[in-house]
Amino acid sequence: MSSEEECVLVLVHCSGKIKKKSKKYGVKFTDREPLSVFITSSNSLSDLKSSILQKLGVFGSKFVKKIFYKIPIAVVSSGVMYDTFVLAADEDIRVLFHCVRSFPEVRIHELYAKLEVTLDSSGASAPVHSSTAAGGASCSAPANQSSVLQVASPSFAADLVPTVAVRTVRSPNEGVLQQTFLGESSRATDDELQEFGEPDQVENAMRDDDSDQEPHYPPHFSTLNLEALGEHPAGIATVGGSSTEFQIGQSFQSKDKAVLSVKDYSIRRGVEYRVLESDHLKYHGKCKDFGKSCSWLIRISLRARKGTWEVRRYNGPHTCLATSIFSDHRQLDYHVICARIFPLVSADAAVPIKVLQQATEADYGFKPSYRKVWKAKQKAVAQIYGEWEESYAELPRWMLGVELTMPGTVTVLQTSPVRVVDQIDESTVYFHRLFWTFPLCVEAFQHCKPLVSIDGTHLYGKYGGTLLLAIAQDGNSNILPIAFALVEGENAESWAFFLSNLRRHVTPQEGILVISDRHNGIKSALEDPVNGWLPPRAYRAYCILSQHNRPGILKCNLRG
Repeated sequence: MSSEEECVLVLVHCSGKIKKKSKKYGVKFTDREPLSVFITSSNSLSDLKSSILQKLGVFGSKFVKKIFYKIPIAVVSSGVMYDTFVLAADEDIRVLFHCVRSFPEVRIHELYAKLEVTLDSSGASAPVHSSTAAGGASCSAPANQSSVLQVASPSFAADLVPTVAVRTVRSPNEGVLQQTFLGESSRATDDELQEFGEPDQVENAMRDDDSDQEPHYPPHFSTLNLEALGEHPAGIATVGGSSTEFQIGQSFQSKDKAVLSVKDYSIRRGVEYRVLESDHLKYHGKCKDFGKSCSWLIRISLRARKGTWEVRRYNGPHTCLATSIFSDHRQLDYHVICARIFPLVSADAAVPIKVLQQATEADYGFKPSYRKVWKAKQKAVAQIYGEWEESYAELPRWMLGVELTMPGTVTVLQTSPVRVVDQIDESTVYFHRLFWTFPLCVEAFQHCKPLVSIDGTHLYGKYGGTLLLAIAQDGNSNILPIAFALVEGENAESWAFFLSNLRRHVTPQEGILVISDRHNGIKSALEDPVNGWLPPRAYRAYCILSQHNRPGILKCNLRG
């Protein structure tokens, strides 16, 4: 994809209905299971229609009669006002991209496709042939395969950011503006809206909501950059992205890239191969049906002088049939998946595994197991942020950097020695505990209420552990974290480490109230005179979570 070409992800509704204008949001499309389709600025209307039919699996039996665009026309205090606009020609795609640029508040744009069954002259179903009307509008489903990028995804909708001001955006092309907002030829008529006004056969399965509130969808796809599937940063092994045949003499920068390219080729062709040899000098594979119905083989070797891997022998293409009916593919391992999902994980490390699973399925046509995708994500995270051991080894450097950047920062690191049999290796130490606080937190606590809430939360990384926190509260009841600690778990020693440093560096004031749960480790640390939390210097309150009539209400039981 060229850098000048624009790409946008749209929802395509093919069932449900178009609800007429409301005072708050205007027109609204209703469909519980819309399609997700990528449209590029170079796509034609015929490409878009073909893509919808291919995605639905009805290519040849149905055709797209008309496509409505839920076009944003103004931003108001309650959200975005919409109207309907008919995509009737290739030039109308420009209108959609104009609205994408003009209304950044709309994260996901929506279309409604009206489908009809294709009939021949006798009234029976007939194959569909491509035809284009004047002006570039396709009046039947095209026979050529769509070039629109497609990604399967869960349901989602625009996550709007309300603003106070009302504004409309004028296009530099007045013709486009007129066609978008004033053009009668492309605007959906009341009769057309009425045609969609009655619920179809799937309407009973949908929620019957006639309110003006926008439907709520899971938010993670609103910010997920699915366009990143086709982008790969330098230095990361990538897959080939196509099923084109290899050429003798074709070179790769590394063995990883060569192997990924061979696997990608096999997955997209729907065939499998077996690895005969694989070492630091060569990679040799044959089709699993080699010698029976197929003669496909490939041999890739290292060219030491050039430092590249080169295809030295190749018999292709496959002459066997791709008859696999399985949902997974042998060559679709977590290394291949990692190369595909790397840009998505790089953009959002919290992206759910199921989302990555669906994105991989949309790209390859095979659905990998949850565990494969989980391992692929872990590998991608390690490539982006480093291994767990590397991260822990960077802690002293991070502490020094924070202290230099933010003078007054307090960091306390505890390590444990390495024991080999009965001997102590003094050259190596293990991470044990870390306490830190920032100067702004220390200063802010001087202006807060004389109380602190302390608690811990479990960490679910490779080495586990617990994050301990101290929270303060200002005069307006706003909460403020003031101290942090990474420890091995909640016990008397770890709480003593945290509370002693909290007292020494952050809360030296007298008469402070400590709110906590009834953990025995906290009780032991607070009752230790060395830590400085005994009355009258400090007092304790238990925080109990009510599980009965009003869950979520915190009650404090003061203990002197």
